[in-house]
Amino acid sequence: MPDHTYWNHNSAYHKWLVRIAAEHAGGVLDVGCGEGLLAQRLAPVARSVTAIDPDPAAIARARARLDSLPNVTVTETSFEAFDPGPQRFGVITFVATLHHMDLRASLTKARDLLAPHGTLAVVGLAPNHTLGDWVAAGLRLPLVRAAGVLHRETRDIGVAVAEPRETLSEIRRTAAQILPGVSLRRGLYYRYLLRWSNV
Repeated sequence: MPDHTYWNHNSAYHKWLVRIAAEHAGGVLDVGCGEGLLAQRLAPVARSVTAIDPDPAAIARARARLDSLPNVTVTETSFEAFDPGPQRFGVITFVATLHHMDLRASLTKARDLLAPHGTLAVVGLAPNHTLGDWVAAGLRLPLVRAAGVLHRETRDIGVAVAEPRETLSEIRRTAAQILPGVSLRRGLYYRYLLRWSNV
């Protein structure tokens, strides 16, 4: 199994996601798994990991990384087309992938695929739109740059990227309509962190 690891503004939040998965110790759905690093890190704490991505090149790399892990299934599919049948998941993760999809439809589907007491966890992107967004980004800049140097940041890992569309306020408003009681906050590395429990 390839053991190449890296640090960037997305993988910086893997420990947060692994902690959430460890609280459940059930089945995890990793939406937009890319080349599989998060799924690899989730496998030791989850009963099973289902890793999906629509990009054939990313899936090939994920399979190479994850092939030796018996509790991980890698499938080439979009989230929109994904059909797990009656299976429901204790944790569903999106890391820098939700902005590639229709926000409302994807949050609704994720909600419906969660098992009772399951958790949806999103590490997401939103464009700077308001003065507050730009100020928050500016205040984070020195720490972000220092962390990048300290961790030898790998910016390009060779997976599909897209510019985010919805603003943070739009995401917050839509999420609140679909996921009552949802928590959404700014993270350090120009990401927002969304968490919701299906209670």
